[in-house]
Parts: sequence; C-alpha cells; structure tokens
Amino acid sequence: METFLNRYRNLTVLLVALLAQLVLLAYQVRSHGDVRLIRVWAVTGVMPLARVLEGVRSNTFGFFREYFVLLDVRTENERLKKELGTLKMENQFLKTELATADRAQALAAFQSRSPSRTLAARIIGTGTGANSKVVFLDRGSNFGVGKGMAVVTPDGIVGKVIASYPTASQVILITDPSFAAGVISQKNRIHGTLKGQGHSICMIDYIQNEENVAVSEWFYTSGDDRVFPKGLPVGQVKISRQGKMFFKEVLLVPSGLQQGLEEVLIVLEGVHQDIPEVPQTQQPLHLLPAPPRDPASGEAHGVLSGNLSTDADQMLDRYKRIGETQGHTYGVAGPKPPNFNVTPEPPKPPRAEPAKP
Repeated sequence: METFLNRYRNLTVLLVALLAQLVLLAYQVRSHGDVRLIRVWAVTGVMPLARVLEGVRSNTFGFFREYFVLLDVRTENERLKKELGTLKMENQFLKTELATADRAQALAAFQSRSPSRTLAARIIGTGTGANSKVVFLDRGSNFGVGKGMAVVTPDGIVGKVIASYPTASQVILITDPSFAAGVISQKNRIHGTLKGQGHSICMIDYIQNEENVAVSEWFYTSGDDRVFPKGLPVGQVKISRQGKMFFKEVLLVPSGLQQGLEEVLIVLEGVHQDIPEVPQTQQPLHLLPAPPRDPASGEAHGVLSGNLSTDADQMLDRYKRIGETQGHTYGVAGPKPPNFNVTPEPPKPPRAEPAKP
C-alpha cells in the first residue's frame, strides 16, 4: 500500500483535493449560503487581529486627543485662577479704600464739630512689651505734638502721648495697666478714675459702694486729670457690683477701641464741654378729658378751677369750702369745729365785669 501511495502521490493529492472541494460545495449548497467559504474563513481568521489593532488605534488616538484637550483646559483653568486672584485683591483693595474713606470722613466730621483743635494721625507701629499697650503715630513735634496730649477718635478716648519725636510720637493706650484718667458718670455725675487692665476691659476705681452706677451707663472724661477735655465719651459700664472693701467694682468697655485703631486725632488745644444729659425714656402720658359735674354737689371730680388736680387737692378744696360755709378759720381754735359731713356749696362762677362804653 505504501508503495502504491508513493508511486501515485500526486494523483492521490489531486483526488483528495477534489473530494474536499466536493464536500465543501455540498456543505455550502446545504447551508444555502451565498458567501464563499474561503471568504468566511478569511474573515473569521482575520477579525480577532483586526479587532485588537482597532482597539489599540482608538485608545491611542483618544488618549492623545484627551491629553491635548485637558492640557488646554488646564491652561484655561490656571488663567481663570490668576484672574480670580487679581479680582479678589482688587476687591479687597477697594474695600480697604472705602473703609479708609469712611474713617477719614468721620474724623473730618468730628473735627468740624469739636471745639478742640485736633490733628489727624495714622498708627504706624506698636510696642513690643508683653503687657504694654503702646502705639506709634506718624506725627511728632514737627507738627506741634507734645508730651501729655490726648489722643481720641469720634467714638471715644484712645490714650495720651508719652513721648514726642520730630517725625513720630509714642502713645500709651487706655488699656495699659499704667494708664489712669478722671471720668464722670452721665446719669448721677459720679466721679471716678479710669484704669487700664492690660486687656479690652477697663476698671473705674474709687467709687463708693453706696453710689448708684447702673449697667450700660455711659462715662465721660471729667477733665480732672488736665489731659483729656471734659465731655469726651469713654465707654459703657459692663459690670457694676459691690466691692469687698469700700469701693464698688465697676468694669467698663472703652468705646474708642471697639472699631479698631488706624486713624486717630491728637488734641492740640482742648476745650471742655458739658456732659450730655441722659435721654428721657418715659413716653408722654395720655389723659382723658375731665368727667362731668356731679348734679347733686355740682362738683367736677378731679377738676379745680379748670386745672387738673389729685384727690388730695380735691379734698383740700372741699374742706376750704366747708370752712367758708360754716364761718370757720383753719388754724384758729374755735368753740365749735366744722362739720365735714355736710355737702359744701358749689364754687360761685366769677362775676363778669360790665362792658366798657
């Protein structure tokens, strides 16, 4: 058999190829397909490789496209961030300028209304001590600033000058522990001494426990220290209670430091002012018209000669008319006291004078 196959090898291969072709044609006719099997096999064999190549191509192209798009977005984002930062800085600058303009306007208005001669100054530095409350101003002896001058704002007192240099001056604030100033209460005119405590609250010393100092009451400078003119606001009382010794414990919130310090006024020539009066909180009382006269006695309750009166005035008028009716003079001992149980005669109307010709 082997010898036969070796001798007729080419014929055998041809017969096998023809047989395979016939089988494939029969399979194609049976499956009713109009596509050649060789194409089906080619497409089926090539499709996985084509799918892999297409995936690699699309992913690579999409990566580079998204990279360049994100690169543009990143650049735009950085540009917008820079613009936002610039706008924020401009907004903060405008707010600062507006606040500075408002403070300058307030200082100018206070200077125009105040009888004292003042000089505007700006704070340029602070002290380095742990408990010291000292600031430096940009006005000195070249502008007429001297040691001991008062420093104020429209809201209240700030401190006093403790050293004057040619181009600057050193000011101790009212919150410094070594500061003291004479003050007086608005309501009862109680004198005391304002002392700093090293923080935002000040103390008013030397007020007797018997004195009446209410919470939220205003204190003003008294002028006794010969530094601050009389009548400048100091602050409102936060705590007022009985002390352990002879003096009341009064703590005050300084009004001149509540809005922060940046621009201040130096009092070059002080003029004393009156302490403002406490505003009246009572509302006007509404009164009804007088009641009609009593037909029995002819009296109008609560009315004497057309003027409003109290019950005591009405009773006094009744007793006077009873004494006049019975001829009794009060304050003189008589044989018979008046009878107050009778009804007095009603007061006679005033006699009309005859008209002049």
